Amino acid sequence: MTSVFQPVPLRRQRDYRLLLSARAVTETGAEVSRLAVPLTAAVLLGASPVQMGMLTAATSLPYLLIGLQAGALADRLRRHRPVMIACDLISAATMATIPAAWIIGLLTVPWLITVAFVVGTCSVIFRTVNFPHLATVVHESQRTEALAGFQSAFAVASVGGPGLAGLLVQLITAPFAILVNAASFLLSAFLIRGINTPETHTPAPPRGIWAEIREGLDTVARHPALRALCGSGATINFFGGVYMALFVIYALNVLDLPGGLVGAITACFGIGGLLGAAVVPRLTRRFGENRMLVCATLLFPVDYAVTALADGPVWRSFLLMSASAMTSGMAVVAFAVCMGAITLREAPAELRGRVNATTSFVVQGVVTLGSLTGGLLGELLGLRPVLWISAAGVLTTLAWIGLSPLRHSAGTSTR
Repeated sequence: MTSVFQPVPLRRQRDYRLLLSARAVTETGAEVSRLAVPLTAAVLLGASPVQMGMLTAATSLPYLLIGLQAGALADRLRRHRPVMIACDLISAATMATIPAAWIIGLLTVPWLITVAFVVGTCSVIFRTVNFPHLATVVHESQRTEALAGFQSAFAVASVGGPGLAGLLVQLITAPFAILVNAASFLLSAFLIRGINTPETHTPAPPRGIWAEIREGLDTVARHPALRALCGSGATINFFGGVYMALFVIYALNVLDLPGGLVGAITACFGIGGLLGAAVVPRLTRRFGENRMLVCATLLFPVDYAVTALADGPVWRSFLLMSASAMTSGMAVVAFAVCMGAITLREAPAELRGRVNATTSFVVQGVVTLGSLTGGLLGELLGLRPVLWISAAGVLTTLAWIGLSPLRHSAGTSTR
């Protein structure tokens, strides 16, 4: 009788728990900054819609500038953890400059944009090397569950982070609330340093940075499933960037929602994500990642449309937007988990860093274009019409999936 290997459950794997905890604390800190930084820009510094678009774009611009190079670096490295720790430490120091600049009266919108760019650069490198590192820590049969765990950490942070951010903003003002994010980066570095699993990644032989980048680009461009994933993610994130560039100003100035309720809506997004992370592993085992990807895509326009329709009393807008945010949270988590699992399944092991970097270059890079587009369209057309454009645009994601092997329910490799 042939024995079947049964890996230790993830909840009992110390190193996975450390990696998951590191993700949880940084996501919580990021949620605080996600509210505190725009509030600092819009309320304290009087940022315009164009400046808000630039602030949102600064976080994702590094994907366009260094995303592909980071992928080649990730495949060359034998050890990924030292790079992840360095990124956390640099991010912590950079975020700490915001309250310092506020104290001495030097804080400006360009300062916030610069901080967002530096932290975004560290995030690009961290996430790129973390993707192949996950394959070292987690057994192949547990990767979908592990990715869902990361998404649940994001969802929990989305639930608690905005409430914590709102409380901190009220107690110590928005610039000082950002110190929580700086502390979260420090704690993440400490947790990652405690991981003991030997890094068994076999570095790809260096053949020149551009030759290696082209290999990653060619793999994504020629592989039908990876190409469709990249196009789908790019479409979602472009129109998501358009939406997010205007959401805070729209909620505050058009719907007259107080900052606390804006944070509560974000928390509902996190609750939806938490629910999604809990059920996605079971649903993918039953229906496959491909079918779940299609279902998630159908839910994306709901949040944008409901937000554009919101009007009347504050309580009604808040209830409608909270429900739609919860739906959106479930869709985002389901799509992200399935996209990550399919990428790990389809990409050759020696190219995972570059395939992930190529996809991130496109998928995250277009957030920059979407954010800038949203800011400009907000100035030209007004805020509400641009939300409708986002809702219609994100629905076109279905074309990418419908014209690819992802439209089939099977979840086996298409290589």
